Amino acid sequence: MKILVGVKRVVDANVKVRVKSDGTGMDLANAKMAINPFCEIAVEEAIRMKEAGVADEIIAVSIGPQVCQEQIRTALALGSDRGILVETEDQAEPLAVAKIFKAIIEKEEINLVILGKLSIDTDNNQVGQMIAALCNYPQGTFACSAEIKEGKIEVSREIDGGEQTVLLDLPAIVTTDLRLNEPRYASLPNIMKAKKKPIDIIQPSDLGVDISSNLKTLGIETPAERSAGVKVESVAELVDKLRNEAKVI
Repeated sequence: MKILVGVKRVVDANVKVRVKSDGTGMDLANAKMAINPFCEIAVEEAIRMKEAGVADEIIAVSIGPQVCQEQIRTALALGSDRGILVETEDQAEPLAVAKIFKAIIEKEEINLVILGKLSIDTDNNQVGQMIAALCNYPQGTFACSAEIKEGKIEVSREIDGGEQTVLLDLPAIVTTDLRLNEPRYASLPNIMKAKKKPIDIIQPSDLGVDISSNLKTLGIETPAERSAGVKVESVAELVDKLRNEAKVI
């Protein structure tokens, strides 16, 4: 079984990003970059399936500029077998990303696609569902557990008020939630081995996909800072402020 995992390059979750002074975008100069945390969970789940003997090959795919090879190398160091970089300087919208993945899925004859449920930079939560629609594959989104059973995959997914378990025919799409697993750290020997693993670099046009954007960003602003709270001396004062100042009662 061949598993495809998505690996997106984002600003490290611990870095506080700032808006450029001209409001045209985020200031990412010298910002620490990393694999999207949900993508790390996807990579870990694919590796666990391979270690369990139900997967033969893991392919890590990233879309973006040449520096995205850093995140692919990290996925290779964690246990992926090879990488594919779809190189572009343009920001690909979710539908364009889904079309690229569809083309790779068909070319590589992928049996299972595991993606993070969303990326922490755009928070769209769209790509997995779009791939499932384009490929006409069953999908298990927001997965908190996943297990291969007799040529199918059983996915427990987070829903409002609890969990839902679905049994999906392969090939299928799975998107990961936080409770699915705890990603491992890459060991130094595996980091060295990853340098020799292959990364294929292709262009969106090689897959017949047009990634030209239909959206235009007019401007970006920093949200207004919250005002300081007020400490009250009694319940009566609190009620008075809620009624006369906040006007919520």
